[in-house]
Amino acid sequence: MRLLFLSDTHLPKRAKALPPQLLDDLPRADVVVHAGDWVDTATLDLLEARAQRLIGVYGNNDGPELRARLPEVAYAELDGVRLGVVHETGPAQGRERRCAERFPDLDVLVFGHSHIPWDSLADGRLRLLNPGSPTDRRRQPYCTYMTAEVRGGRLTAVDLHRLPRAT
Repeated sequence: MRLLFLSDTHLPKRAKALPPQLLDDLPRADVVVHAGDWVDTATLDLLEARAQRLIGVYGNNDGPELRARLPEVAYAELDGVRLGVVHETGPAQGRERRCAERFPDLDVLVFGHSHIPWDSLADGRLRLLNPGSPTDRRRQPYCTYMTAEVRGGRLTAVDLHRLPRAT
């Protein structure tokens, strides 16, 4: 099973559209996960139409329309991998401990908010992933998103994809 993770799209404020490379990758994913801060409902509509399966949450910049359609926290079991999605996890310092305590039954937690890619292991069991942002790199060198695979009940082949700089 192939997964695609993204967050913090902030459309149309940070970009007019999702990057072509990301859009081209969507059909190859069995599950698309968006960790909040969509900002517009058009992006949600687009991903719902193009993704085989979409799991998403709202973020702190998402208004009432998105909050009416999305949960604050989402959970899914994907071929034996217990996945959670949330927008904010607080400051980087202490993140692993906080998340391991808050989500004791998960294998993977996808989060957003910082626009900074993150991949770590909490408490020796919980994989924490932040795909960054495909549209707003902030202080990062590139806009990014992630892909991964689920095989044999495990998350494998986690890749951070750097997007070309806008010209």
